[in-house]
Amino acid sequence: MFDTKFVIVLRDDLAAWQALNVTAFLTSGIAAQAPEMIGEPYRDRAGRFYNALSVQPVIVLAADAATMGAIHRRSLERHVRTSLYVEEMFKTGHDVANRAVFAEFDVDDAKVVGIALRAEKKIVEKIVKGAKMHP
Repeated sequence: MFDTKFVIVLRDDLAAWQALNVTAFLTSGIAAQAPEMIGEPYRDRAGRFYNALSVQPVIVLAADAATMGAIHRRSLERHVRTSLYVEEMFKTGHDVANRAVFAEFDVDDAKVVGIALRAEKKIVEKIVKGAKMHP
């Protein structure tokens, strides 16, 4: 049904609140890059409108720290733009601080806790190899 796949991979040792927070942030990044994946607004029987949602399912996977690093590297090697969340962002309180702390790291030292990507199915499957369904 879809030529693309939308996947979020979370580090497998996150607390529940962290996993949910990271998932929300990463989803917003993908939606901002791919507005075509957002459908029409929802409307209930009484005619009240609600926000539009993704037309495409989101697959949430989990992986250990080493696999997260490999996924990050593979996404860069394949030139797939991702949404990325690093561990140090948990210590900040706003977007400017998030971007500042993010800029302190590179692929070899970033402690990736979450990565989201949407690309051609086969490419995504190769990038996220080693990740498992999130429990």
